[in-house]
Amino acid sequence: MRVRTLGTLATSTVVIAVLLAPGAQAAGPAGNPHGAVGDVLVMPVQDVLKALPVAPESRAGYERTKFKHWVDSDKDGCNTRAEVLLAEAFVPPEKGAKCKLYGGEWWSLYDNTYVGDPGKIDIDHMVPLAEAWNSGASGWTAGQREAYANDLSDDRSLIAVSAATNRAKADKDPTTWMPPSEAAHCAYLTDWVATKLRWGLTVDKDEANALAQIGVTCSNPPLKVTLAR
Repeated sequence: MRVRTLGTLATSTVVIAVLLAPGAQAAGPAGNPHGAVGDVLVMPVQDVLKALPVAPESRAGYERTKFKHWVDSDKDGCNTRAEVLLAEAFVPPEKGAKCKLYGGEWWSLYDNTYVGDPGKIDIDHMVPLAEAWNSGASGWTAGQREAYANDLSDDRSLIAVSAATNRAKADKDPTTWMPPSEAAHCAYLTDWVATKLRWGLTVDKDEANALAQIGVTCSNPPLKVTLAR
């Protein structure tokens, strides 16, 4: 394993420690400007905000079906939705035939609500599929979009939340929607920028400004992200 350092785009000279995983692929023109697949970036949240590429968005050609989900990638009988429900339950549900879940209890970060019915829980893509498309996923392969839509390798990518808040969020970015629980705002910002960094996605000007304004009231912990692109 080798270590290298990269400068941030911030005005201050913050050093990013990057660990290059064995077998990582070089980042091509459509890859992540911060490194190669498998690189681990560690940098303060505020510097991630400043380092995310700013670019106009376009939803031309978007269809939700272009992001295949939910899949059973490890062939254990449970699809991605079920895997997240099982991982995030603080009272484990019973698992029936074909991984059908019964009972259990979850805490919904967005509205600080406890939910005891898996049918009333949605699995939210932290950065919605349409927003990902707008921000660079339109140029990905079908396989890359499937990997994004079913990302179980970083627990910030997918989150179990109440169906009501997930559907209120829909495909909005932080310029037009934030969790109704103000206590969740800083965690939401952190997970949003981590997901954008992980997948090499851009932000538009309004989004960048909204994230910066929210971030003023948050702490600035180091953020560790493994690049998927």
